[in-house]
This record gives sequence, structure tokens and C-alpha cells, in this order.
Amino acid sequence: MRDESRRSGSAPSPARLRRWRRQLADEREAALVYRELARRRDGEEREILLGLAGAEERHAAYWERRLGDRAGPPRRPSLRARLVGVLARWFGWVFVLALIEQAERRSLTAPDADVPEAMLADERIHSEVVRGLAARGRARMSGTLRAAVFGINDGLVSNFALVLGVIGGGADTATILLTGLAGLLAGALSMAAGEYISVCSQRELLAASNPDEAAKAAVPLLDVDANELALVYRARGLPADEAERRADEVLRHGSASTRSDNPRSHGAEVVGSAVGAASSSFAFFSVGAAIPVLPFLFGVEGLAAVALAAVLTGAALMLTGAAVAVLSGGPPLRRALRQLAIGTAAALATYLLGLAFDATVG
Repeated sequence: MRDESRRSGSAPSPARLRRWRRQLADEREAALVYRELARRRDGEEREILLGLAGAEERHAAYWERRLGDRAGPPRRPSLRARLVGVLARWFGWVFVLALIEQAERRSLTAPDADVPEAMLADERIHSEVVRGLAARGRARMSGTLRAAVFGINDGLVSNFALVLGVIGGGADTATILLTGLAGLLAGALSMAAGEYISVCSQRELLAASNPDEAAKAAVPLLDVDANELALVYRARGLPADEAERRADEVLRHGSASTRSDNPRSHGAEVVGSAVGAASSSFAFFSVGAAIPVLPFLFGVEGLAAVALAAVLTGAALMLTGAAVAVLSGGPPLRRALRQLAIGTAAALATYLLGLAFDATVG
């Protein structure tokens, strides 16, 4: 690269050599991460990830040339690079891509002075490639992610609030446990039923938007000089000029267009199984709702049970918020604290209601 010769006039300092060795270790680890991700993918995504791995290996070769015989023993990569590598081997690839995307963005805001401009330009392009791959993965998992986040979060907040409400009302341990388990089952069933109805309704709405096949069969019989076929495309959302062009094209070929001609259908959400969506909602809500009940279920009583339930619920809320932030490219700590604040406010409100109810009864 062009600044290699420019900086080779004097011997590098020990501190600079350490930075170069760290750069070399990080580039090698990045290449391994991309190859690990590629091993789990196929088709175009695999080719893209292997291309990124090759680019990182090219960068590693640059630092090897800079160091020469001063490279020393292989240096361990940074903690961040090692963490991403571990996650790439054990967790979902979209989650790892989101972490890599954030890491690339941070590295570009304060680049090392020894990194050549061409390599920085490469990294900026790599960041956009990773952003594109992550966006594709998020689009595929958006429905599952929504069900998981809504289900777990609703279970955590609603059941913890319910448990604190009856605690504020002076309920004993058996009543608290019964209330928590009843809230878990009732909420999970309600979520499952709502998701099932939602998916079924969405399928019915999309089916109602499908073009009539009988109208397609009528196209060859139309008067070429006087017909309303262009109005069909305008009704589907195409501009007038495009609608006329599409109608002329269809008439020349003697057949009507398929549903893909409808521009509004291109953005329609891909709807999954109603039973699958209901099952997922039931499971995710149950997981979230079980957490506030666990201390009481295992025999912990009194203030210790309440404190333990609060800690477990708070940790789960923060973990959920942070995970969503990572996947969406947002700041994890801020989203985690926001999730915790919302859950705490809901639980506090029901606890105060329980205290008021107890005072009124007494």
C-alpha cells in the first residue's frame, strides 16, 4: 500500500510495534469470524462472507509485511474481537453481524494513525456489506423476533406487576404463587389466541386482495381500442403513464398480469402459520411470566422472594432490551435501561394499587 514506503524510513517504536501486532491479530481473528459465519451459510451469503474473509486476510498480510521479522509470536486479538469470535461459533449469525457492524462503525470513528487510507476505505465498504447482510437477516427473522420480544417482555412485565400487586395487598405466599401461575397461563393463552386470530385475519385480508382469475381470462376478449385495463393498474397504485404502458404490454401478449403486477403486493408481509405463531407466543410469554414466579415456586418467602424476583425480572428485561438494541443497531445500554424503566414503572403502579386496596379493606 502507498504509505508503507513513506513510513519505513525510521525504525518503529516499541509502542507502534505493539499496535501493529494488535492490528495483525485483529485482522486474523476477523477473517476467522467471517469464515466461521460462511461455514453456516450457503449460496450468495456464503460467497459474500468468504469475500470479506479474503479481504481481512489481505489486511493481515499487509501488517505481516510491515512487521517482517519483528512480528514476534502470534498475539492474542483484542477482547472485542475474541468475543465476536465466540459468539460467531455459538449464536445466531444475525446477532454476530450486528455486533460486527457496530464494531466496524466504532473503529472508523477513531482509526489508528498507522492504518493506511486505502485500508480505512476498505473497512468502510466492509461496514456497508455487513450492514446489508444484517438487514437481510433481520428481515427474515423480523416476525420471530417480534413474537419473542413481545412475548417475553409482556410475560415479564405483566406477571411481575401482578405478583407485586397481590403482595402489596397483603397476600400470603400460597396466594402469590397461585396468582403468578394463573397469570402465566391466562396471559400465555391470551397471547396465543390473539396471535392466531391476527395471522388468520392477515391471511384473509391478503387473500381478498388477490386479483380475480376470471378477469385474467377475459383479457383476450377485450376491445384493443376501447377498454379499461389501464384503470386496473391505476387502482393497484401504478402511475397513469406506467399503467397505460403495462396495459398495452398485456394486450400485445394477450394475457393479464399476475398478482406480482400489483405494486402493493410486493411489500406485503410474508405470513407464517397461524398455529406456529400461536405456539411461539404461548412459549415466549410463558418463559417471561415464569421468571417473577420462580423464587416463590422454589420456596423462597417474604422480602427475600420479592427481592430475588425483582432482580431476576430486571435482569431479564435489560437482557431483552440489549439484545433487541444489538440486532437493530441501537445503543444496548440505553435500550436495556429503557426496558427496565418501563417494567419498573408498571410493577410499582400495581404494587401501590395493592397497598391502597389493602388499606381500604382494613
